[in-house]
Amino acid sequence: MSPISVPLDSKKINDLLKARYWRVNVVDSTGSTQVDLAKSVRNGQAKSGDVLVTEFQSAGRGRLDRTFVTLPQTALLFSSYVKPNNRDDRWGWIPLLVGQSVCKAISESFDVGQGVKMKWPNDILLNDRKLAGLLVERLETNDGAGVVIGIGLNVSASQDELPIEGATSLEIEGFHNVDREELLVAILTSFEGYLQRWESNDPTLLSEYCASSATIGRQVAIELPGGEKVNAIASSIDATGALVLDNGRHITVGDIVHIVSS
Repeated sequence: MSPISVPLDSKKINDLLKARYWRVNVVDSTGSTQVDLAKSVRNGQAKSGDVLVTEFQSAGRGRLDRTFVTLPQTALLFSSYVKPNNRDDRWGWIPLLVGQSVCKAISESFDVGQGVKMKWPNDILLNDRKLAGLLVERLETNDGAGVVIGIGLNVSASQDELPIEGATSLEIEGFHNVDREELLVAILTSFEGYLQRWESNDPTLLSEYCASSATIGRQVAIELPGGEKVNAIASSIDATGALVLDNGRHITVGDIVHIVSS
């Protein structure tokens, strides 16, 4: 059984953020923070910088229409809305920036060494097991385009409570009694910094991402929409956030498997 977690407190979280870019609202339960926040944006009730956090969601969604459900208070589940100040064709970098933000927050909060890595485009791995997943969706409104960013990070779940095989949690990896409020603040603060660097076209982001990637330099098997399968070495990321393969192909979407050398 997972240990009992302290309920999230929106006032404490916002106090820790010290009136920064983000405004956080916590709800006990919902179907999906991603769906709820997107609806609020479309209705004009939410704006850039708003964050919706929940203790439990019954219809959480992952990338490629996968479900994501965890037990109450065992994960950090939230969605945020931002209106990026950069060219639309570069928005594919946003999930990569979010991934970097989560990795930085984890590295600075816990003694994980080099164990935390990003699997392109939207998974966070800890010791080669999935710790967190990301979902980034473009949203068109009368006020312009933006993105809703969902994050699900396993905090205190035990192995038999995790939603998929090959997943892990901070608890399983030896990090007990994690303060989810401080971790949320660390992730949001880190993301704000990465977003500002990307909006100013910081050229060091690429090398920094590649150094923290579990995918770059690896042999990968990719299943593309439509069923085509590609095997190659992932060599880099381009300006749009696409994965660059050693055969010259640029992949914008696909299901990635890291090939383990025998």
